[in-house]
Amino acid sequence: MPVWLQWTLIIAGLIAITCLIWFIRNQMNVLSEGRRRQEKAEAFQAKRREDMIGSIRVIAMAVEEDQIEYSEACLRIKGLLDHVAPHLLEEAPFRIFQTVHEKLEHMPTHRARQATETRFVEKMDKERFEVEETHADEIRRAATAIRHHQFD
Repeated sequence: MPVWLQWTLIIAGLIAITCLIWFIRNQMNVLSEGRRRQEKAEAFQAKRREDMIGSIRVIAMAVEEDQIEYSEACLRIKGLLDHVAPHLLEEAPFRIFQTVHEKLEHMPTHRARQATETRFVEKMDKERFEVEETHADEIRRAATAIRHHQFD
């Protein structure tokens, strides 16, 4: 084999090795960046979950102290539990949050409530207060239980 061919093959081999090293390094960087993004997203989700659990506990404490209307507390806790632990809404005593939500979900809230006729709002409030009164003991028990519940 001629010497020039040997040197050509050696140089081609070195170029191939250099290209492969560059490609491998780029792939490692892509993988580590993906791992960092995933860890950051998982940390964000864990923080968000802890914040929601904290909110559930604060709302439950407000129920125990009669600082919030029971209907509003049930709607808020149910919404948070949908994200944190939806299976709890099927278990006693937490089922009451789902029950109250189902009884009140047809009622307008926020801007829709403000745009609704006054007599209709009064009628809905009366219905809401009846639901609260009917389930008050269950709601208080569920609030105490959820405040002390150990979330996974």
